[in-house]
Amino acid sequence: MELFNFENENFRLLLISAIFLISAFILSIWLYRIMKRILKENKNPSWKNIASVIQYPFKALVLLIAIVFIRSHIGVTDIYGIKIGLILYILFLTVMSWLGISIVKAIKIAVIAGYDVNESDNLKARKMHTQMRVFERITIFLILFITLALILLSFETIREIGVSLLASAGIAGLIIGFAAQKSISMLLAGFQIAITQPIRIDDVVIVEGEWGRIEEITLTYVVVAIWDKRRLVVPVNYFIDTPFQNWTRQSADILGSVFIYVDYGFPVDKLRAYMDEALANNPWWDGNVKVLQVTDCTEKSMELRALASAKDSPSAWDLRVKLREDLLEFLRLNYPEYLPRTRVKMVDDDNFPPKKQS
Repeated sequence: MELFNFENENFRLLLISAIFLISAFILSIWLYRIMKRILKENKNPSWKNIASVIQYPFKALVLLIAIVFIRSHIGVTDIYGIKIGLILYILFLTVMSWLGISIVKAIKIAVIAGYDVNESDNLKARKMHTQMRVFERITIFLILFITLALILLSFETIREIGVSLLASAGIAGLIIGFAAQKSISMLLAGFQIAITQPIRIDDVVIVEGEWGRIEEITLTYVVVAIWDKRRLVVPVNYFIDTPFQNWTRQSADILGSVFIYVDYGFPVDKLRAYMDEALANNPWWDGNVKVLQVTDCTEKSMELRALASAKDSPSAWDLRVKLREDLLEFLRLNYPEYLPRTRVKMVDDDNFPPKKQS
């Protein structure tokens, strides 16, 4: 056949292109292995995973560059009315966007690898995880937005429509800004949370009367994992506009309090001495704080507050429950007569109110 004749110009170009593509593919694999070997030499084990994250967009970019090089030497512009240059331009933008997103994810993996949120003192880890997750989403959003805009502007029809609408951009901007003001405010709140960090990943918070942990932070909403395995989804600007409790804002350790009510005759020193023994046998006490004080009194009883510290909020909950059980058991066994009681004074109705002596 004439097509497979070596003297045929088209066949020679096709053969050269195939050889060049195969060479580019082999080159991409070789460069990837070199990059992987270099990254493995880093002491940080997370760097080993970076190569696997970016390998496919990297190989695709090398092949695309080879295709562009071949086209520039062959000089093919259109095939059956299809603009090859436009297709390659769109593919290049897509691959670069893919590579950019992969690089952002790889950087996030490398940065947060040294910060374990499962540690007891995980304040720095939670701070870094929060910053990297929010900035990852912001960067990916910007990459996709810019890529889509450049692809759309590559079409003449869409570009002409954009130029014709430029005169009315002021009115359109006002309309769009008014319609999207809530969405824009949430995006700005996401930026503010990433910078000021009133909340972080794995923070313990009280939101809408619910105790839970910050599980996920996005640009528009925050997911709070409630203690009973429910999920509370809250708009991100809630944490800017509404007061809430953050139990782990400065550190993971926390104080737990237990309130006990006893009669006025109860010897507080006895319970204070027993509290030392109870905390010594309590596996959730971190050994830092132990206080028993009379914090209030009413017409019926005294209020005692036992204060003890734990390494984190889940431990504080178990600490309070165990300490409350121990103190109540001590009262029941040793001083049951001093449990809160209601006093009633009986008087003789015939002699009440007392008569004045003449």
